[in-house]
Amino acid sequence: MKTKDILFVIIVLIFTSCTNKQNSLTENNKTSSYFDYSTSDDQLTGGIKMIPITTPKGTFNVWTKRVGNNPKMRVLLLHGGPGGTHEAFEAFDGYLPNEEIEYIYYDQLDSYYSDKPNDSTLWTTERFVEEVEQVRKALNLTKDNFYLLGHSWGGILAMEYALKYQDNLKGLIISNMMMSAPEYGKYATEVLGPKLKPEILKEIKDLEAKNDFNNPRYSELLMNHYYTEHILRMPLEKWPEPINRMFRHLNPSIYVYMQGHSEFGMTGNATLKNWDVTGQLKNIKTPTLVIAGTHDTMDPKHMEWVSKELQNGQLLLCPNGSHCAFYDDPKTYFTGLIKFIKEVNDGSFK
Repeated sequence: MKTKDILFVIIVLIFTSCTNKQNSLTENNKTSSYFDYSTSDDQLTGGIKMIPITTPKGTFNVWTKRVGNNPKMRVLLLHGGPGGTHEAFEAFDGYLPNEEIEYIYYDQLDSYYSDKPNDSTLWTTERFVEEVEQVRKALNLTKDNFYLLGHSWGGILAMEYALKYQDNLKGLIISNMMMSAPEYGKYATEVLGPKLKPEILKEIKDLEAKNDFNNPRYSELLMNHYYTEHILRMPLEKWPEPINRMFRHLNPSIYVYMQGHSEFGMTGNATLKNWDVTGQLKNIKTPTLVIAGTHDTMDPKHMEWVSKELQNGQLLLCPNGSHCAFYDDPKTYFTGLIKFIKEVNDGSFK
């Protein structure tokens, strides 16, 4: 074959290859509208909406941000605290988009980007439930696509919402939260506390007895000896940036009012300290995933019991996970979460 002919064949092959690749890219873009915001009213803001919420003390705005576009699978994220922020969930960015599952960040009233009326009469589970319901309506979430995921305090809020409005839900995820505050306190006191070195536990308890919660030593003891074992199992210097950012932006007023100062259960005048819905779990028929961590502040055996009490519950145990299992056992956490959402969506969940 002549040199000119050989060059011609090579050019044709290269052109054909490039054309095929371009066609493939075009076809892929046509088959997915996950990142297409062009027909949405939140395109200009990149998915962000400030939603007006009516309360007994007036109307305030709460911040939400939608990631992705999937009308069949839409997950509203309820952050912990109370008074935490959506930032703790930023690990989800590394997992859910690849599965084309839409999810929505949301700062509850008095948290971070949302309005802060700083009125303790609004800090009740009943009012927060109504806030979630107003957010649901504003975002057009329906029983055909609405998954509600609550982590920690968000798990309390998610369950309270389900107890009143489960007919609006397609799926429910309770992440790292027991369904009884007294049982949580008992587990922290009787099981987790004794795992600390006796001298460390004594110093913590002495500071609590003096109500010396603002003492820097108290935070130092908890962060270095308790949090790194049961909140997020990494050395503090390796904690993910979104978690550190969330702690910087946490609203301590609402946290202390509802949760209390102590990390060994809800104590003092904390409004949630007697919260217990264990007797109502049998009323929940919505497909529910209960996520627990072996090293969590929440008793994994209790979480297993919760999954069995529900009419349609399933347990996901993260063997390497603690309270923030989506950071210290992400493979287990997200594999199980994605599987649950997709099985509920296609009707194969059992």
